[in-house]
This record gives sequence, structure tokens and C-alpha cells, in this order.
Amino acid sequence: MAYKKKDIPEGTPPPAEGVPPKKEKKAMKAKSARGPMTDQQKKQLKSHMDKLDMSPSEKKSHRMKMMARMRNGKSVKAAHKEIMA
Repeated sequence: MAYKKKDIPEGTPPPAEGVPPKKEKKAMKAKSARGPMTDQQKKQLKSHMDKLDMSPSEKKSHRMKMMARMRNGKSVKAAHKEIMA
């Protein structure tokens, strides 16, 4: 790859042969709705858990997974679909 003089800042040594140029880091996306669950989310999760037919240990595991996803802004339906996929 040919380097143009304007691409290299002044005072920087030229790159070694065969070494690709450094890529710029992408800006991180802002996460939506992170934080503790709202009262509405808690009610929705309780309703969802009451409908399930699982053993107590399976329910606990499922509930923890659901809570983690819901804290990140997912709906009950989306979180359940992701877990069960």
C-alpha cells in the first residue's frame, strides 16, 4: 500500500515494509436502558415465571438469565426468545 505524505503526521518515522497501517478504533455504542429493573419489569417477569413449567433449579437459572437481559433493556418476550433459542 502506498502512503501519501499527507497521511503521515510530521515527525513520524515511515512505517516498516509489510506492516499494515493502524486502524482507528470505533466509538462504542451507548447501551440503552441499563440499570436496575423497574417495578413494571418486575411485574412482567413475575407473570412470565408463573406461567413456566420447570423444576425449581431450572426456574432460578431462567429467572437470572431473564433479569440480566431485562436490565439491558430487552422485553420479556425478546429475552425469553434469546434464552430458549
